[in-house]
Amino acid sequence: MEPTAPPLFKQGPSAFARLFFFAALAITLLVTDTRFDALRIARSALGTALYPLQRGVLAPTQWFSGAAGYFASLDRVERENAQYAREKAELAQVALRAASLEAENAHLRKLAGLRESLHANSIAAQILYDARDPFSRKVIVDRGTNDGVARGQPVVDEAGVVGQVTRVFAFSSEVTLLTDREQAIAVQNVRTGFRGVAYGSGASGAAGLIDLRFMPANADVKQDDLLVTSGLDGVFPDGLPVAKVATVERNAAYQFAKILCTPMGGIERNRHVLILLTAKPAPRPADEPVDAKPKAAKKSRS
Repeated sequence: MEPTAPPLFKQGPSAFARLFFFAALAITLLVTDTRFDALRIARSALGTALYPLQRGVLAPTQWFSGAAGYFASLDRVERENAQYAREKAELAQVALRAASLEAENAHLRKLAGLRESLHANSIAAQILYDARDPFSRKVIVDRGTNDGVARGQPVVDEAGVVGQVTRVFAFSSEVTLLTDREQAIAVQNVRTGFRGVAYGSGASGAAGLIDLRFMPANADVKQDDLLVTSGLDGVFPDGLPVAKVATVERNAAYQFAKILCTPMGGIERNRHVLILLTAKPAPRPADEPVDAKPKAAKKSRS
């Protein structure tokens, strides 16, 4: 009895035979498919059957690519929004600065026009800051004795009287506003011609107003009457706008009326003012004869 190899170790045809068989089968299939398109239906059916498997294999890759693209787009949009926000803020600042400069230029043009219309030498000044005393209404300007400023000189803006120089330094001055409780100004009612004296209400009174005191209870003063400088104090030129009458209270029990006025000028709206330095001499009429007596007297004394 001849021994035989166990079934597990049977090797079948040789490797060369298998190579020849599969090579012949591949060439036959290629030729058949090329000449007769016999495998088109088989390829279509196989592709249809394998399509879900292909989609399942490609799904993780596509999802990962989509997620990466989404987060990249989100990051880009956030950066663009931040850039747009910065540009918007910068443009807003530029617009505000331009509006501020335009308003300041308009105010300076009005001051220039007022300076030409006044019969007094004047100098423009910029308000630096408020005075330290919280119970007074005073500001510091950037003009001093080096610019010809002296104590007592009037300070005005394009709308009216602002105040008066009360302290002078080399390069700056202190201006007491009309609303200060220690400030007074001689005024005249444009409508009636009645004269009076207005005092600042200060911190103890109605802030931002001036008080027209010692006016009789029956005085002809109405709301919105315009008060101008009378010129009788020898400090302020006559005709400068001072204030408008805000309220008039009359009480038969009191001898004087309570009249509060709103100043025309003010530092809350603008940063530049005019300081009136010296008054110009009034022009002499052309037909006025020249008096020669003083010269004769001077000659006789010599």
